[in-house]
Amino acid sequence: MKIEKKTTPEFFKEIKSGKKTFEVRLADWKCKEGDVLVLREWDPKNKVYTGRVLEKRVGYVLKTKDLKFFSEKDIKKYGFQVIALK
Repeated sequence: MKIEKKTTPEFFKEIKSGKKTFEVRLADWKCKEGDVLVLREWDPKNKVYTGRVLEKRVGYVLKTKDLKFFSEKDIKKYGFQVIALK
């Protein structure tokens, strides 16, 4: 399945270059391994699409509402990191 999502110019550039190899999104839509994310560059200042588009195949998907590996105190203090592995 193809799924269209907006992405800002700064992230579009990093994805296009190959440096950014992950996405962090609110899990308010369904996504599974093998789907294709169609990332449309969105200009937030002018509130328009730029016309640039990338398509990326979805690999691994982690959906969670809570990670019990860490204490709430530590989560509030440090937050989370999303780390891409090569």
